[in-house]
Parts: sequence; structure tokens; C-alpha cells
Amino acid sequence: MTAKASVSDPRQILSAAELTRLNQRSDAKGWLQLVSHLSIMAVSGGLWATQWGHWPLALPALVIYGFSLASMFAAVHECVHRSAFASEATNKTVGWVAGLLSGYNSTFYRRYHKWHHRYTKLHGKDPELEDLIPTTLADYLWVMSGMPWWIGKVQGHWQLATGQFEDMPYVPEAAYRDVQRSTWLQLGVYGGAIALSLIFRQPWFLLYWVLPLAVGQPILRFILIAEHTGCADGEDPLTNTRTTLTIWPIKLLMWNMPFHAEHHLYPSIPFHQLPRAHVELAPHFQNVVPGYVAVNRSIIARFGQAAS
Repeated sequence: MTAKASVSDPRQILSAAELTRLNQRSDAKGWLQLVSHLSIMAVSGGLWATQWGHWPLALPALVIYGFSLASMFAAVHECVHRSAFASEATNKTVGWVAGLLSGYNSTFYRRYHKWHHRYTKLHGKDPELEDLIPTTLADYLWVMSGMPWWIGKVQGHWQLATGQFEDMPYVPEAAYRDVQRSTWLQLGVYGGAIALSLIFRQPWFLLYWVLPLAVGQPILRFILIAEHTGCADGEDPLTNTRTTLTIWPIKLLMWNMPFHAEHHLYPSIPFHQLPRAHVELAPHFQNVVPGYVAVNRSIIARFGQAAS
């Protein structure tokens, strides 16, 4: 292991040579990851569709399928960083389709997420801090239900589709039409899927998208709340973000997003290199925690401390 720079300059911890090595993007690894994710989705979704009534098999399949749909958000995240694939065009296309599956619009999210990285944990600037940050058990359960996400997506897509960008400083005026057209197309696909369900008088849209995504969202919320909640405010990337050590299936479906402190320190490092980056960087981080259950327990424990 090479000598580290002083943590007073966090983004110089890795040498230029180390960062160049870790920054290597790969279409092959991107496609392998995507095919693996889609295969899990296809198998679990197929079981959910064909094993109706055989609940010991159908219900676990629904949970896996729902989470594989919801965790397509991780693919959106990697693609808006343009790091999932070496090809710019592939990142844009896969990111948009992954957003369609998971309920996000990648054209909008790229601008939103850029500000989150620029102003991480800075109140009044980080757009993620506009979401409900639980301070009570009731807040926590509400967030975990996924309902705030659904409400936010309905409201957000309506704002984007109707060109209401006034409260979105992270979307530059030059991008308004691009974001709006992208949202129209996404809503059009959803509308077409609903129309097919109605024409054939089958609950396809509800059974194979809405219901599974509703099942998967609480699992995704349980994971995403660990990224920054309870970490220090301010712009120090060594303290404002948490890495959560977890099992391989979650790392697979989340595209290595659990290595979140590493990602925030060096956003240019692609998902498949984050485990290697973790070996180099973990000693420098304040928040490296073994498991999402432990993180969520610590978040809930703080509610009682705040009340006492």
C-alpha cells in the first residue's frame, strides 16, 4: 500500500497514478453487471408471474423482483456519473431505461445528483436534504414505507412535465426542454403500459410494476438512509458519508453503492473498482459500519437520545 497524503486534503489521499488506475471504465464489466441484474429480475419476475397461488415460492419471488426493480436506481446513479460503461451513449441509454424501470428520470436526476455531490450535507444547497430526514420513529416508519417517495415522484414528474423548474436551481435553463421531453417520453411509456392493461383487461401494470416496486421501495429506503443520515453536516467527505459493509447480493443489485464514502470522495471511480478503492481508503473514513441493520438501529437510537 502506498503512503497516504495528509487527510487535511482528503481528495489527495490517492496518488495520481492510483486514481488513474482506479478510474478505468469498462463496457464489458458494465454489461456483465447489467445482464446479471436483469437476469435476477427476469427469473424472479417470471416466478412471480407463473407461480400465482403457490405463495411459499411466489412471495419470495415478488420481494426479489420488487427489489431488483427498485434497485435499478443504482444503475441510474452509475450511468448519470457516466461511469457504468466506457461509452457515453451507452451510459445515457441504459440510465434512461433503468430510470424507466425504477421510477426515476435520468435526464433530470443527473442535474439533481450533480448538486448533491457538489454540496453534500450543506443545508440550503444539497437537494437531498429537502427530503424528509426522520427525527422520530413515526417519521422513520413513514420514510421506510416508501410513500414519501411515491408522492415525491408523482409531484416531481408533474413539475418536470409541465416545465415548473422555478424551485430547481440545479437544472440549468438550457436543459429545461431536454428534461421536459425526457419526462414526456417516460410518462408516455407508462401511459402505453396502462393502456395495454386496460385494452386486454389485465392488471399487468399493477401486478408487474406498481405492486413489485411498492414492495421493493422499503428495502431500498432501508439501504439508502444509511448513506448520509446521522453523519456529520458540512463538506468534509471523510465524515459526511457512510460506507456500509454488507452481503454480496446487496452489493450486486446496488452496483456497489454501499461503498458510498469511497464514491463521494472520488466520484470518478466506476462501480466495479469501488471494492479496490475501499481497501485503500477505509482507514480514513469516520463512518464504516458493518451492516444495514446496525445503521438503522443507530439511527433509531438517536431519536430517543434527542427526546431525552
